[in-house]
Parts: sequence; C-alpha cells; structure tokens
Amino acid sequence: MGRKDEIGAIQISSISGRYKVLDLIRGITLISMILYHMVWDLCNMFGVEISWYGTQISFLWQQSICWTFILLSGFCWSMGRKKLKRGLVVLAASLAVTAVTGIFVPEGFILFGVLSLIGTGMLVMIPLDKFYRKIDPRAGLILFFGLFIITRFIASGSIGVGGWVLFTVPEELYANLFTAYLGFPGDGFHSADYFPLIPWLFLYHTGYFLYLIFEKYDLLDKMPEVSLKPVEWPGRHSLLIYLLHQPAVYGVLTAVFAFIK
Repeated sequence: MGRKDEIGAIQISSISGRYKVLDLIRGITLISMILYHMVWDLCNMFGVEISWYGTQISFLWQQSICWTFILLSGFCWSMGRKKLKRGLVVLAASLAVTAVTGIFVPEGFILFGVLSLIGTGMLVMIPLDKFYRKIDPRAGLILFFGLFIITRFIASGSIGVGGWVLFTVPEELYANLFTAYLGFPGDGFHSADYFPLIPWLFLYHTGYFLYLIFEKYDLLDKMPEVSLKPVEWPGRHSLLIYLLHQPAVYGVLTAVFAFIK
C-alpha cells in the first residue's frame, strides 16, 4: 500500500483501491462547496434573489459541507506524513485567503476560516497524538463529539443543546481577535467564513478518533472499493481547488452577467 500526502487533505492510493473512497467523498464535498459558493455569489455579489437561500435548507447544505471536510481532515491526519510542514502550509494558505479577500473582496472578507481551523488542527494533533492513543477511541469519539454539540453556539454566548442552555459564557471572554480565533468573537467582528477553534476543533478530534476506531477494528481494509476518477481528482487536489474556486466562480458569473446585459 502506498501513501502520498496532499496539503490539507490526504491523497491515499492503495493496491486494493479501497482508500479511494476518501478522495471520492472529498471530491463530492468539494463539488457541493463550489455550487454552494456559486449560490452565495449570486445572492450576495450579484443581487439575485433565491427564495430558499438564507433558510434552513441552505444552512443544512452549508453545514453538510463543513462537517464533512473537518471530520475527514481529522480522520486522515494519522495517514499523513510531514505533519508539521503540511500544517504550516495550510495556515499560510489561510493567511493568503485573509489578505486577498481583505484587499479585493472586503464584503467577503475571511478571517479564521476553515483553512485556519484545519491547519491549526493538524499542528495541535502533533503533541496530542501520543496522549490520545492511550484513550479508548470510542470514549474519545463520544467525548469530543459531545463537546462539539454543546459548544456549537458558543460564539453567541451560550453552552448547551438546542434551546437548552447549560450556562451563559461571561461577556469578558469576547474581547479581541485572539479570543475570536478561540471561539469568542467580540463586538464588530466579521468573517464571511468563520471556523474558530471552539467548537470546530472538537469535530476535527472526533474525526481523529473515528480513524482510531477504524484502525483498531481493522475497518480500513473493509471500506468499499469505489472509484470515480473525475470526482476523485478534485478530492486529491482539495487545497488548490479551494484556493482557486472562488475567483473562478466569480469570474465566470461576472462574464455571464456582462454577456446577458
């Protein structure tokens, strides 16, 4: 079985082809993300009214994309090599996204987006890996998924599940950019793509423990042998496609609207 790292995602090739299903899942999610951002651009950049955008339907669509990416990134962390280098490169890419959106697309400014979260997750796992492997992976998965669920809306000032609030977070924690990075955004903070460490790092760790469960019970080689090369390809180049898809989508839409006017 051969393995090859991809920045921010893991490209895995095996003789059996079983791990290709991971690239397939990532590719499907990337296609879904591109379509979602196309709808976002139409509504927010070109003034097109889409009745269901901004409803629970579009929220669930957006959440399905980010949950899959983050879970899969945590799942694939153990498979990769050069973890320090990869984490630093993903963080650098997140800074580039922040700079470019801040200069050229201020209405779509991204600070502490999904790349920032994944890059941080990759680095944080380096010192934690040895400790985490001493934990029963089933207990780790339950613990971190539970923490993710109860801290889902911590940015709004509460910890709980749904309408059930366990307690209110002190307002003093919502102070500055650093606290926003952690998950406590202060007044006036704005980001078009906001994925702070809390709660999303808990979901990343959930993916990590899910991999340990697959490893412990020999489930990796029982994954289905599914291959669809046109969809696997974007899954193997996820960071590059993430960085380029928004300018490409915006450029195509600009050309289309210029043509039909």
